[in-house]
Amino acid sequence: MPSRLRVPLGWALGLVVVYLARPTLRSLAVGLPLVALGEIVRLWASGHIEKTQVLATGGPYAHSRNPLYVGSVLLALGLALATASLWVAGAVVVYFAAFYPSVMREEAHFLRRKFPSEYRDWEAAVPVFLPRPTPGGPRTSRFSWARVRANKEWRTAAALPVVAALLWARGLLAES
Repeated sequence: MPSRLRVPLGWALGLVVVYLARPTLRSLAVGLPLVALGEIVRLWASGHIEKTQVLATGGPYAHSRNPLYVGSVLLALGLALATASLWVAGAVVVYFAAFYPSVMREEAHFLRRKFPSEYRDWEAAVPVFLPRPTPGGPRTSRFSWARVRANKEWRTAAALPVVAALLWARGLLAES
């Protein structure tokens, strides 16, 4: 699946998620903390990355070469749990399986070309996705809130309370 479709189809999936959701207070209580954890990981990663300019190897990038995607998966799994819908869970799995492996390969290829020696050292010490428990590799990047702003991660952080409210309202409608 072409990676340029990832974001527009992600928005479409979001609409499907809200439509198919049948959340309960229990499913929200289980799923929303995982959503928050996913966004915390994304914020942490966004504060380290200067896209295409410098290879980020510090913070969460010392645990996984793709911490933004780790955060996205946690966020999406939490959302799927919060909706209490097997259809949503299935759609989320299909979406991630369709896009993320190829996107991670494309990005690795780009970074390997752009930062050959730095990437080789980092790749040897840090796993591609599932985080290692202790940091590894060169840890040169430092967290900056200015990078979080520049990477516009605040948009996701701001949208999450709206999504939580929509799910709560959807749950109330489902009870009626």
